Amino acid sequence: MAMTEQPTKAGTCTSCGTDGAPGHEPPEPARERVNRRWNEILQETRVAQTGVQILFGFLLSVAFTPVFRDLPTFDRAVYVITVILGAAATGSLIAPVSIHRFLSGQRMKDEVVEAAGRLMMCGMVLLALTIGCTLLLILHVVLPSLLGELLAGGVMLWFALCWYVLPLRLRRRSARRGTDA
Repeated sequence: MAMTEQPTKAGTCTSCGTDGAPGHEPPEPARERVNRRWNEILQETRVAQTGVQILFGFLLSVAFTPVFRDLPTFDRAVYVITVILGAAATGSLIAPVSIHRFLSGQRMKDEVVEAAGRLMMCGMVLLALTIGCTLLLILHVVLPSLLGELLAGGVMLWFALCWYVLPLRLRRRSARRGTDA
């Protein structure tokens, strides 16, 4: 069972909304849905925040290494862009915590969940770009040829497929299944 899946009554899963019967999803009350979505966002945020904070810390330390002074202009430019992307990703992925803290008790959970979801998506795009630029910087230093750029591009394509294309395809398939029923 995943961290967000919590058993309720006899086989019901709040994360997937099923009661164990194939193709049957009982209606989920609005309050339960928003609470479930908030808990899922919290779990997702914890994972993403940890990754972006470690990566951002690594990026900040690079500028203080002796080798950094010898980097060519292209590598320095990629580094600056990468640090800015990492800072923006960190801001987007930590923002849901701040929003929740400011709006806690204001009976705005629907709005908080919606804003947090959008910030998480933005943060994930920024995180993917940060990882791609970090990889480009490292590979450009290690493999000073077109191979580094091609490998970084290949990894970015993989991120796009795993993080965006696959979920959108699954969503579309689910929507088609819903209209066929």
